[in-house]
Amino acid sequence: MIQFGTGGWRAVIGDGFTRENIQKVATALGRRIRREGAQREICIGYDRRFLSREAAIWFSEAIAGEGVKVNFINLSAPTPQIMFTVKTRDLPYGAAITASHNPALWNGIKLFTRGGRDAVQEITDAIQDEANAMTMDDVRTLEFEEGRRIGAIEYIDPRDEYLDSILARVDTAAIRRRRPRIVLDPMFGVSLTGLLTILYSSRCDVDVIHDTHDAFFGRRLPAPTVDTLADLQRQVMEHNADLGIATDGDADRLGVIDEKGEYISANMVLVLLYHYLLEYKGWKGAAVRNVATTHLLDRVAAKYGERCFEVPVGFKHISKAMQDNDALIGGESSGGLTVRGHIFGKDGLYAASLLVEMLSVSGKPLSRMVQDIFDEFGELRTAEHDWPLTEAAKAEIADTVFQQRKLPEFPRAVDRVSYEDGCKVYFKGDAGEPEPGPWIIVRFSGTEPRVRIFAEDTSMDRAEGLVRTMADFLGLK
Repeated sequence: MIQFGTGGWRAVIGDGFTRENIQKVATALGRRIRREGAQREICIGYDRRFLSREAAIWFSEAIAGEGVKVNFINLSAPTPQIMFTVKTRDLPYGAAITASHNPALWNGIKLFTRGGRDAVQEITDAIQDEANAMTMDDVRTLEFEEGRRIGAIEYIDPRDEYLDSILARVDTAAIRRRRPRIVLDPMFGVSLTGLLTILYSSRCDVDVIHDTHDAFFGRRLPAPTVDTLADLQRQVMEHNADLGIATDGDADRLGVIDEKGEYISANMVLVLLYHYLLEYKGWKGAAVRNVATTHLLDRVAAKYGERCFEVPVGFKHISKAMQDNDALIGGESSGGLTVRGHIFGKDGLYAASLLVEMLSVSGKPLSRMVQDIFDEFGELRTAEHDWPLTEAAKAEIADTVFQQRKLPEFPRAVDRVSYEDGCKVYFKGDAGEPEPGPWIIVRFSGTEPRVRIFAEDTSMDRAEGLVRTMADFLGLK
């Protein structure tokens, strides 16, 4: 069955991700576009994964068969570039063929709506249900080359417009003065050309690793985490670089290594950039984060008289809260963030460019900037773990945590518990600790059959202890 989660529809290639299912999703979306109004048009792009281009063609053939004009990006493209194109061309919908940071055996489809934002659950649920009710007799296709011949499918290349928009938002003069040395790791994904263009235009010295087209991602998970960036850490040290930058498979998430070869968490990157925008650039505005993202962001917001809004996991919730509250920045602990005035979706290229600007304007090494944040706002460390689940194990955890609402005995006093998205326990801080304090959350992944536990406390040992307490209580090994 086709099932959309927080990051679109993802499935194993040849199992759920098949030509039939791809074209059913396209048909359901095409019918929705026809029902909604006169503008029957869409932008479609794809990443470097196995079968992505072919899947984009199959998708195009089915949606063109419903009478929808297809703007087809004919080179592998970052997901944020597709979202940018939907926004700037004022299209009602867009689609990216990608499974983002999932393993190489997976692929999927992300859907976007007008303004260049992730499709909300109401839309993806409706498309999912309509697609699952179809047979292939319901699918009408227009052969791809015939579609091109008659103008129903058109090649487009929005890359320059997208990159120019980022360059216009970044202080390239400051970067040129600093001329930082950077090691770039696109993780065999789609960010290489775009980031090299931005960094070279800003006169950075750049070394690159993992830049070939490898559909197996070097047999690693294409997610920029502390567990996957060992090569980048080594290269930063060997090249005496100021910064290491990595992006995930479709370039909407960012990973960072400092000048000492240390991994800087996505939580800290988000806090650093928010603080930079407020303190150095003098911008104003709230922050938005999901329930599994650092409370340091709240502390920074409070100092500058701003609010930090908490939303469920899924960037569509961040996008909506940013729009509703005219927020300055929004992000999540998995490495995705965006800034007001760009797109309403996460963008690893823009985030990386802004980080290089921050480094150049401050004149400080990144490790010093991290320590400055801890010195001013207190130290919080986040532990993140996940486990694969069978359906039986998932049902047992769901009954324990969400039906019976049982919790273990924690080493900290509980302040309150929220079940808005998963189960999040907010703890009372120790005397003298800044607010807000530590927390832990357990929730099921919206993209994979896994359960995740995140915890934040004043040291990594204490955060890991909270995770162990919850994991032992749930029987997770």
